[in-house]
Amino acid sequence: MKITKLIDQGEYIITVELGPPKGSSLDKFIRVADEHLRGITAINVTDSQSSNMHINSFAACKALIDEGHNAVFQLVCRDRNRIALQSDLLGAAALGIENLLLLTGDHISLGDHPKAKPVFDLDSVSLIHTVKLLEQGVDLAGNKLEGEPPKFAKGAVVSAGADNIDPQLIKMERKVKAGAEFFQTQAIFDPERFIKFMDKAKQFNVPVILSLIIPKSARQLRFMDNNIAGINVPDIIIEEFEADPEKAKAGITGIEVTARLIKECFSYCQGVHIMAFGWESKIHDVLREAGLES
Repeated sequence: MKITKLIDQGEYIITVELGPPKGSSLDKFIRVADEHLRGITAINVTDSQSSNMHINSFAACKALIDEGHNAVFQLVCRDRNRIALQSDLLGAAALGIENLLLLTGDHISLGDHPKAKPVFDLDSVSLIHTVKLLEQGVDLAGNKLEGEPPKFAKGAVVSAGADNIDPQLIKMERKVKAGAEFFQTQAIFDPERFIKFMDKAKQFNVPVILSLIIPKSARQLRFMDNNIAGINVPDIIIEEFEADPEKAKAGITGIEVTARLIKECFSYCQGVHIMAFGWESKIHDVLREAGLES
């Protein structure tokens, strides 16, 4: 089901990011979803995340749908020109995929094929516009599509925790005008930054899903704080992990911190997106701690 429809019905959205395998077998991928992600609104499938090659995202989405899960198809501009992007979008529609998260994508230099040629024929804004055209029954060149046009819930990304939020608000506005219907933030650790951003972003009247990472260690948090643009980790959170390393190693601190962030930001967003990075077994613990499950 479309995320936008569920939001319109008043449902608080819960999505979880799950990376497909670097291989042709989806058995483990589906097993993780079946064992740990039942009851989640949708599983967000990454598209060769961080420029590391993995099995096609919409193939993994189709496998999830066949198993009774709802899926979000991530699509990045990095690896495909406009012909291939539109082809994949039509293929996704034909396979029953309704939810999209449309991104520009990380640069090739970050990944496992640094000699590959980046494409970036479109960026995230023009990709959103392209989807909107397909929904109107024409392709990007103005050619009419055959049959019923596809219909998607069109999602985009915004960096709500950036040091300077004004450029992010400008990008957000451009994406809304291009046709974005909901937003997913970059990972947030500082609720005050998120609330400050949302106070200004509410002018666009578009749903926002808060992204959170279940943190594993003080070292991981310091790395993200120092090296990933748009992620700011307050010292108080790092100190929580340093205070009891064994508690952190067991995942208890990560569960508590993530649940607390959900509670603090709950009234400012329409849902939460959780990146577990191998800790999918702790997703429902987080949701129970946050009061979203009994």
